[in-house]
Amino acid sequence: MDNREIAIQLSGVKKRYKLGQIGGGTLTADLQSWWARVRGKEDPNIPLFTDQRLVGKTFMALNGIDLTVYKGEALGIIGRNGAGKSTMLKLLCRVTAPTEGEIDIYGRIASMLEVGTGFNGEMTGRENVYLNGAILGMTKEEIDSKMEDIIEFSEVRDFIDTPVKRYSSGMFVKLAFSVAAHLDSEIMIMDEVLAVGDMAFQKKCLDKMRDAAKKEGRTVLYVSHNMNTIRRLCDRCVVLDKGKLIYDGDVEEAIELYMREESAGNGWVEGQTEFRYTDAPPRSPWAIGGARINRLKLLDKDLALYETGEPIRFALRVEGKKDFADLRLRIEVLYGGDTPVGAVPSMSLGAFRAGQSKDITVDFDASGLTTGKYRVDLVLFEQDEIGTSYDQELLLPAFRMEVKGTEDITWNAKSWGHFRFPDAAITIHEGTALWNE
Repeated sequence: MDNREIAIQLSGVKKRYKLGQIGGGTLTADLQSWWARVRGKEDPNIPLFTDQRLVGKTFMALNGIDLTVYKGEALGIIGRNGAGKSTMLKLLCRVTAPTEGEIDIYGRIASMLEVGTGFNGEMTGRENVYLNGAILGMTKEEIDSKMEDIIEFSEVRDFIDTPVKRYSSGMFVKLAFSVAAHLDSEIMIMDEVLAVGDMAFQKKCLDKMRDAAKKEGRTVLYVSHNMNTIRRLCDRCVVLDKGKLIYDGDVEEAIELYMREESAGNGWVEGQTEFRYTDAPPRSPWAIGGARINRLKLLDKDLALYETGEPIRFALRVEGKKDFADLRLRIEVLYGGDTPVGAVPSMSLGAFRAGQSKDITVDFDASGLTTGKYRVDLVLFEQDEIGTSYDQELLLPAFRMEVKGTEDITWNAKSWGHFRFPDAAITIHEGTALWNE
């Protein structure tokens, strides 16, 4: 039995939306639409070129969610666009009601579902603080005691008595987060809103949320597409896909599953070692297209799996669509799909004539990579005489691989990163320090 206190519990939660036109705006229009459907005729109130097949159909935004969140947890919620993340948070905040299932919440909720939610634009920042506090059931004296901390954290002191309709989106976020973080609520819910703030404020918000969970025992639910912030804040993570909860557990495993699902959606296969890119989804539309990588094969491998220190060898077929005096290759390595680890910035592939193809073998010493799953991007580019690069081909990603650790120590990737510098990179001399006494 788990003796932890429950903060939120969802049981068999479903949310169904009706697609297409719900109402015509007037009783007359609704009666006209109904009579047309009865007779099997075209709806006279649907605009031209609207797909009438959607009328009357339903969309399951959430389809049977079972989830328990405990007090003091920082829970990350990730998934592709349309997976149901925002819908779940709206149900928890009682913005809308579930179609089926039960939601039990033990405590008051402070939420930021989007910029400006819960704020009255005509009221000043200070008045909105009182409004939000009153919604949470706090007295004026309780809000007064926290007002100075809220203003100081929000960094909008000079504008606190200005109507918030004049705030920028960044100012909105700063004040709204400060209110949610400082007023007495047992549960904080954040939906990607921190992306609007500047970097320094994002860091301050993440630190505040982490303290709220770890030191104050509050429950934090955080939705983001930024996997680095999920790693920094959360100690548990769930993955949603097409309205269903497909994973609940370790943060790194959740992120790996999410990245794998993203790859599978683009036609990738786990461990794949040979690729034809003629019509491949990863090719970026932002490339100029003067050169192409048509094929890639990881050499001497049945799976894209490497031991720590093992070199990576792969073959490329490169086609020049125009003449190049010097076509160049850049290799970029990212951990888990989104954290840059390092790059080989500029390798010369030589001259190309229009229509010419070359088969090239690359030996890549990636011995510093530690245990984990990586994404490798390939970029073909040319450079002018002043060093400006013009990307001709962008494969994002070209392939994915996994490194199995054989380190002599247990590697702490969360604290140390994903690249190990060789011991030979450090030279130690005894007795050479000079001190000013």
